[in-house]
This record gives sequence, structure tokens and C-alpha cells, in this order.
Amino acid sequence: MQNDRAKIKNRHRRIEILCAFVPLCLCAFAGCETSPSAINIPSDTANSCKTLSIYAHYTPVKIRIVPLTEFILAGDDNEVSQIKVYVSLLDSFNCQIKTPAVFRFELYQRVPRSAEPKGKRIIIWPDVDLTEPGENNKHWQDFLRAYRFNLDFEPVPNQSYILQVTALCPNGRRLSAEFAI
Repeated sequence: MQNDRAKIKNRHRRIEILCAFVPLCLCAFAGCETSPSAINIPSDTANSCKTLSIYAHYTPVKIRIVPLTEFILAGDDNEVSQIKVYVSLLDSFNCQIKTPAVFRFELYQRVPRSAEPKGKRIIIWPDVDLTEPGENNKHWQDFLRAYRFNLDFEPVPNQSYILQVTALCPNGRRLSAEFAI
């Protein structure tokens, strides 16, 4: 009987030691290694294509003219009236992104009570090329996650307009949006 008690006591002691030792081993070997500082991109074509297809989700698929867009009327003769336009590009996750693109702005007369409200084109501004990082940063408003453009234009009183913005993306995609002002 005493021999059985000693065996049970030894077994309990081994279990206690094991219970204390296992967590210490897990702590010692878990995640102490630093992550690599650079991403290794495979050089073979098959893996490169897989990598590029993953990034395809992060390219623009939609353009939106932000409702902050408005006319800024000139205060005196030295100033020029403008349309302040805010444009955001959205990826496939519907997140606003910064990306190189060429923007085209066109302004049309708005035809009230019509099936096709976009009337005669009034003006087309020169394309704005934001494929260079410096120029892209000049227009990017990080706190809005959108681009800002100032387009010179003198509006006619009591006239409504439709602004059309087209983004020409490096991947060949052409995105367009309209906004009534």
C-alpha cells in the first residue's frame, strides 16, 4: 500500500514538473526571431505572376467626386473664379487610394428636366498628369484621402453644370464619374 502511494506521489511530482517546464519552453521558443526587413520577390515568372495578381486588388476600379467640390467665386478683379474639385480613387475593397493617373476634367451645361441632363460641353481643361511622385503629392490631400484640383472657370449666374472627371490609369483602365454643381 505504501509502495502504491509512493508511486502516485512520484507521478504527481513528475506531472507538476512537466506542467511548469512546458510553458517555459513555449515562452523561450515562441516568436523571438525578428522578421526580415525586405520582401523577397521570386525571380521566376510563375511566382511573379501570382504576386502581381495579388496586387491587382489594390489598383483603382472606381472614381468618385467628393461632395466638397464647389465653385470659389473671385473676390476682386485680380482673382479668378475656380471650381475646387476633390476626387478619390477606390480599389476593389472600396478604400480610397493614392495612385499614379492622368486626370481629365470636362464641364457640361446641365439640362433641367431631361432624360439626358448632360448638355453641351462648355470647357475641357488640359490633362493633369500625376504619374510623377512630386506632382502627385502636390494634389494629394492625405487627411481626406483624395486629390484636390483648382480649375479656373467663371460661372454664369443661375446656370447648373455637370462636371465629368476621367482618370486614365497606368494599367490601361479608364474610370469616369459625373457630379452636378
